[in-house]
Order: sequence, then structure tokens, then C-alpha cells
Amino acid sequence: MMAVAEVVHAAYPERRESFADKLALAPDCCFGLAGANDVLAGYAVALPWTRGETVALDAMLGQLPARCDALYIHDIAILPAARGRGLAGAVVTLLAEVARRHDVRAMTLTAVYGAEAVWSRHGFHPVETAALRAKLASYGSEARYMERLLG
Repeated sequence: MMAVAEVVHAAYPERRESFADKLALAPDCCFGLAGANDVLAGYAVALPWTRGETVALDAMLGQLPARCDALYIHDIAILPAARGRGLAGAVVTLLAEVARRHDVRAMTLTAVYGAEAVWSRHGFHPVETAALRAKLASYGSEARYMERLLG
């Protein structure tokens, strides 16, 4: 996972301990994505979370919020060689199922790298508030908080 993160998210580094913390808190919300010959092609890390709240980059959380009403997609990373094969759409569909199992009706995320249009194609829309802009500071000025309501 760390090797994939170093390739895909070099501009947004996170410590191994930060990843381990999130995996321990929500193992049923985190997935490896298999590529050719079942070699790891990417991963998804998500957490039950509170709508309108973000998870700061490289944060050590220790626990989930007492009230969770969304599934926060902290990270989906797909190696360049595995892109264009539908992995992102498949994992978003899987995460929507996970959200429903957690009895939440929204998925949220922080879009980086100008990926707002990509996430829009998967049903997410931007939510802009001054409070959210301040919370996104660790991701840089172009980061956007987005959400998708589930039926």
C-alpha cells in the first residue's frame, strides 16, 4: 500500500502509522485493488465519519466519531498502469454498498489534483463553506470537499 501511495500521492505523503490507524478503525471499509496477475494495482481507504467533516492529511485518529452519518473516502489510489479499466467505478460502487451496510446515506471525500470532474462523474458534488475550506488546509488550496447522497 505504501508503495502505491508513494507513486500516486507523492504530493500528499502519509506515514505508515497513519494508514495503519485508519485500517484498524474500519477494516471493512478498506480494500486492495487487484490488477493483472493479482498484483496490487491500488487501494481504497474509507471510514464511517461525520458529514461536513474531513480527515486531515496524515492524521492519527485513534477512534471514529461518536455520530457517523457518512462514509468518508479518505483515499482511492490506482497505479497509472491500471487506470482506464473501471477500477475506480467498481470501488465507488463497492463503497456505496459498504456505506449502506453502515446505515449511512452519504459518501464524502476531499478531491485533490483537480479531480472534481472525475468525482462528479461518480455522482459527487462539491460542498463549499468557509469552515470546510479551513479544514481542507492540509490538502492545499485547490482541494474540494464533495459528497454523494445515497438512495
